[in-house]
Amino acid sequence: MKASSRKTKDGQVIRYLQLAHNEWDAAAGVSRTKILHSFGREDEIDRDGVKRLVAALSRLLDPAGALAATSAGELTLASSRPVGGTYVLDQLWRRLGLDAVIRRQLTGRKLDPRVERVLFALVANRALAASSKLAATGWIADDAHIDGLDEIDEQSCYRAMDYLLTIEPEMAKAAYFQVTDLLNLEVDLLFFDTTSTYFETGEEDEPVPRDSGGHRVEADDKAAVKDTGFRTHGKSKDSRDDLPQVVIGMAVTRNGIPVRVWSWPGSTADTDLIRQVRRDIREWTLSRVIWVADRGFTSQKNRRALMQGGGGYIIGEKLRSGSAEVKAALSRQGRYAAVRDNMQVKEVNIGTDDRFVLCFNPAQAGRDAIIRARLVVQLEEVINDTDKLTAVERARIEGSLGNKPGLKRFLRTTPGGLLRIDKAKIKAEANLDGKYLLRCSDPGLSAEDIALGYKQLLEVERGWRDMKQILDLRPVYHRREDRIRAHILLCWLALLLIRVAEVAAGDPWTWNRIRTELQRLHAVTCTGPAGTFRQTTEPSKSQRDVLAALGLDPPKKIIQITPAP
Repeated sequence: MKASSRKTKDGQVIRYLQLAHNEWDAAAGVSRTKILHSFGREDEIDRDGVKRLVAALSRLLDPAGALAATSAGELTLASSRPVGGTYVLDQLWRRLGLDAVIRRQLTGRKLDPRVERVLFALVANRALAASSKLAATGWIADDAHIDGLDEIDEQSCYRAMDYLLTIEPEMAKAAYFQVTDLLNLEVDLLFFDTTSTYFETGEEDEPVPRDSGGHRVEADDKAAVKDTGFRTHGKSKDSRDDLPQVVIGMAVTRNGIPVRVWSWPGSTADTDLIRQVRRDIREWTLSRVIWVADRGFTSQKNRRALMQGGGGYIIGEKLRSGSAEVKAALSRQGRYAAVRDNMQVKEVNIGTDDRFVLCFNPAQAGRDAIIRARLVVQLEEVINDTDKLTAVERARIEGSLGNKPGLKRFLRTTPGGLLRIDKAKIKAEANLDGKYLLRCSDPGLSAEDIALGYKQLLEVERGWRDMKQILDLRPVYHRREDRIRAHILLCWLALLLIRVAEVAAGDPWTWNRIRTELQRLHAVTCTGPAGTFRQTTEPSKSQRDVLAALGLDPPKKIIQITPAP
């Protein structure tokens, strides 16, 4: 708008208003003003006509652009919050069909229609800024933009978690068939492992009747097989046998995507875990499944359970078990064949139905030798000059090594009670450097496939580390069993989205890097007399690179608009 004025003979100043536009005159090298429309005298202007003109012109703009134009000079920057992380997670959530599964399950139920959005928000919170459910409500309202959910209360979060328990099997199945192409696979590899998480309380839960899967049932239910609490004592993988715990199992695809998670009472035996996992996976009607598990599942009873239903297994053997099968496999001569990832393998025939593959990693062998040398030096320092001590004092030193198996392994006691380095044990251990032994029930897999398949079990271990460190699986703020189970499911869903993002983006995009880059993309909220609108900042080159690697378009420029009443 351009204003000009002139003074009349009687000294009165008259102002005239014109709609003007500056154009660049390239030939003259100056900007020239072009009059588009003259409104006449300011004191005689048809203000209603101007409003009609503005309204007509606003129809050519997007809503926020029109709002900004009509509020020019009066807009206030109300807030700015990260939007990139929640946007990408939401797109992956929809790509996996998780939103559709939840909405389909909501059909015909008298539940809050926002349940799907609440569950997504809680999952996004675990992946981006893990916190308690109470803190998550503040994060949703003030620190993140969740499409379709501006705010939520704590009780709504708990109700959504309760609902999650009933639909988890359908969500897991939908996610699996989205991330796994089964059309060209004759054998499906699923990697399975367990961990435990403890609770900072000295009290176990009260024992209640449970079925073979660890779920609560009525006392007179025929499915009841044992009485135990959910948080109870068991063999801790966190070295906290003094605290009650729960056991968690996870199945992971060959490219590291966790497709399902389970939770059981802290004292559950491996065979009970395997039985339920096999039953649940069988419901997906997959083709033949080869289970890949670590040395904790190598017992004959566990192997028999894994073979039920026509499945198979690849299991690590304990080289120091001293079993006849391990001794026979290690004694067989043969030449190693080099395969990928700095690994050498050879299959050894010891006359059993199972196949045995001995693997050797030269780099790991060097690391094992260095570690053993350090342990021997430490042990020498401990037993140095102990010959001068009494038998009771030497026995006390030997007993102090009970909680240091790495040192005690190389200690021997002479018939006279003297403490010595066991050189025979050192030689025997050197023969195991860089080696591990695999047992496989499948006759069709090559030795290379068996070795590389087992190596991918490291993806499960990485998943446990991320669940405990990035997603803050512990501490668990809940006491009720159903809420603890739901908390574990939220952590699994967050890990699922993280792994899908990493696999889709490829190197060098780790989740930490993806999250850091995307959280710099903000949603800015502006208010004015005509209302409020929220728009995204312009993506940087790095942010566009991340989105392109994930196969996603940048978020919409205008993501929310609320006209004034």
